[in-house]
Amino acid sequence: MKTTIPRAEDVQHNWLLMDATDQPLGRFAVKIANRLRGKHKPTFTPHVDTGDFIVVINARSVKLTGKKDDQKIYKDYSGYRDGLKETKASVMRIHHPERMIYDAVKRMLPKNRLMREAFQRLKVYAGDTHPHTGQSPQPVV
Repeated sequence: MKTTIPRAEDVQHNWLLMDATDQPLGRFAVKIANRLRGKHKPTFTPHVDTGDFIVVINARSVKLTGKKDDQKIYKDYSGYRDGLKETKASVMRIHHPERMIYDAVKRMLPKNRLMREAFQRLKVYAGDTHPHTGQSPQPVV
């Protein structure tokens, strides 16, 4: 038997729709990261970008277990002295719910050129509407 390695120009990127309602954030981010890399496909190759486009809706209603809503802190450092901003997860959910999913997924991807390409295919929206109906994303169960 011969092993076939997919070429970048032969890869088909599908559009998938995922609903974040009542999904635990970490487990949901693992599913997204694996689909962005293409690990769910039989043609997965670590050095070729075989992943799909992911549209996430209802990011505002993602679930944090335990007391993480009050205890989890998102840190953003500008690079300047006294430039550290700390935000609780409950405040982040109100102002930037998409950023919770973006941060969780980005930290689960490998830190290389393929991560930057795959991460651009992630589209996250706080509500249940999205502008990607023309691509007809298929719902993922």
